[in-house]
Amino acid sequence: MINNQIKKINFFHSIIFLFFSTSLALIFDQFKSLSISPIICLLLILSIGISHGALDNQKGKRLIKLYNINNIYYFYLIYLIIAATIIIIWLLAPTLSLIIFLVVAAYHFGKEDTEFLITKKSNIDIILYFLKGILIIIAPLMFHFVETINIFKLLLIQNESFYLFLNFIENNYIISFIFLISLLTNIYFFLKDFKLVNLLIFFDFTSILILNYFFTPLVAFTLYFCFLHSFRHSLSLITELDKYNFKNGLLIFIKKAAPLTILTAIFYLLSLYYLSNHYLVNEAIYKVIFIGLASLTFPHILLEYFLEKNEK
Repeated sequence: MINNQIKKINFFHSIIFLFFSTSLALIFDQFKSLSISPIICLLLILSIGISHGALDNQKGKRLIKLYNINNIYYFYLIYLIIAATIIIIWLLAPTLSLIIFLVVAAYHFGKEDTEFLITKKSNIDIILYFLKGILIIIAPLMFHFVETINIFKLLLIQNESFYLFLNFIENNYIISFIFLISLLTNIYFFLKDFKLVNLLIFFDFTSILILNYFFTPLVAFTLYFCFLHSFRHSLSLITELDKYNFKNGLLIFIKKAAPLTILTAIFYLLSLYYLSNHYLVNEAIYKVIFIGLASLTFPHILLEYFLEKNEK
C-alpha cells in the first residue's frame, strides 16, 4: 500500500519537475542576464539537499539495535570518523577520491531514483543502477566540458593524466557512447515490471538533459540534487513517518530533520569561512559543496546498505 502511494507521488513529482525544469530553462534562455550564483546553490544544498539525509540518526538507532548496541553515540562517532576520513583521503589523493566519489554517486543516484519502481530485483541491478545514474556525471561533460574540467581543477585535481584521459574520451565520442548506454539502461528499467508509472523514468531523463544543456554544471546539479533526488527521498521519508496523514508526516519530518540539517549547515559555513581566507569565495564554495557532499555520501550509503541488509 505505502509503496503504491510513493510511486503515485513520485510520478506526479516527476511531471512537476519536468515542467519546472523546462520553464526555468526557457526563462533563463530568454533573459540572458539572469543567473543563479554559487552561493544560492550552496544555500539550496544546505537546506533542501542536506535534509534528505538528516534522518540518518533515526536510521542509525534502528541499525545499532540490530547489532545489540545501546549507546547511540557509537553510531555518531563512526559516522563522523568516516566523513572525516573521506576529507583527509581527498586532500591526500584527490584524483582517486574524485573517481571513487563519481562512481559511488552514479550508483547512489541511479538506485535511489529507480529502486521504488522495481519489484523483481536481481544482482545485475547494481550495475544497471550505476549505468542509469552515470547520466548525472556525463551530462555536464557532454554540454559543458570545459566548465566541468575547471570544477575538477577547483577540487584539487592536478593530475594531468586524468585530464588527458577526459580529453581522449571526449574527442573519441566515448562520452556519447556512455550516454547511449545510460539511455538503454533507462529503457530497460522502463520495460522491466512495466506499468504506466514507469514513464517517470523518461520524465526524469529529459529533465536532467534540459538542466545540463541550459545551465552551468553546478546549477544543473543543484537543481537535480535538491528538487528531484533529495525532494523525492524526503517525500518517501515523510510517507513512511505517517502513511495516512501527509501533513502530519511532514511536520514530524521537519522536527526530526532540523537538528542534523542545522548542524551540517553550520559545519559547511565554518568550512566556507576558513577556505575563503585562502581562495576566492566562489572557489571555496565549490570545494565545500562537492568535497563536503562526498564526505556525507559515503557514510549515508553505508548506513543504507547495512540497514537494508540486516533488516532483510
